[in-house]
Amino acid sequence: MSLKAKKEVLAKNLPRPKLTRAQITQIYRHLQSLDPAPRTELNYVNPYTLTVAVALSAQSTDVGVNKATKALFEKVQSPKQMIALGEAALIQHIKTIGLYKTKAKNVIAMAHMLMADFDGEIPQNRADLIKLPGVGRKTANVVLNEAFGQPTMAVDTHIFRVSNRTGMAPGKDVVQVEHNLLRVTPEEFMLHAHHWLILHGRYVCVARTPKCFNCAISEICKYTKKTPAAD
Repeated sequence: MSLKAKKEVLAKNLPRPKLTRAQITQIYRHLQSLDPAPRTELNYVNPYTLTVAVALSAQSTDVGVNKATKALFEKVQSPKQMIALGEAALIQHIKTIGLYKTKAKNVIAMAHMLMADFDGEIPQNRADLIKLPGVGRKTANVVLNEAFGQPTMAVDTHIFRVSNRTGMAPGKDVVQVEHNLLRVTPEEFMLHAHHWLILHGRYVCVARTPKCFNCAISEICKYTKKTPAAD
């Protein structure tokens, strides 16, 4: 199925964007001008360590995960090495991040599944990725985009907020927002789109008091309670 056909299928039963295609294109061009080729802020060595890092980042900050994985990824860069490390030693590396006991179990179980079912390699499709313990749709989309250059939309709380606030891709849940973004995002911006939106939500369109006064797209955005600059 072509990208155009996929977008036509996704259009069914989705909330209508509040912005025109031209306005959405303008948003992406603004964000592109600020950072032409953005990358994840998680530190990693290869697709395996990226998958582990993204799985660990759930309900945790990238900064916190990077601190926890610095020494870990110096020792462990493959599922086989993770199994050899063991759950107890893994916990000692990641105990500073949230839900570390559950995450440690999932990371070890993921390593076993990768060795048993995927020859120790990270699969390059969503269906297989989400079979891995601790890997959901968002994690899979991040890995596919960052490690394998696939044009996916990994919708987190930042993208969900930006998409609804701006009106570019509204949705009642992350799946609706993902599908709407896939539908309205021009193909030329697809590869980096989710990174631009994440960074915009993380540093400008923040949750409590958005920095509308310092926003490159404030004049396009449909958010009505824009924050003025401090006197």
